[in-house]
Amino acid sequence: MEFLRRVQQFFREVVAEFKKVNWPGRVQVANSTVVVLVVVGVIGFFLFLVDIGLSRVVGVILR
Repeated sequence: MEFLRRVQQFFREVVAEFKKVNWPGRVQVANSTVVVLVVVGVIGFFLFLVDIGLSRVVGVILR
């Protein structure tokens, strides 16, 4: 029985903490998503360029 009381208490505390959370609005989530996608794209393009450059350097070295 003690275990069940502790589990119930845990979930009550979880619900109380979730009520304290400042959840972002729809616009804020959309803006954050756009920022993340742009940053991932820029970093991906940078890594693409580095990969091509290093491939050419290794190709020249191995000739």
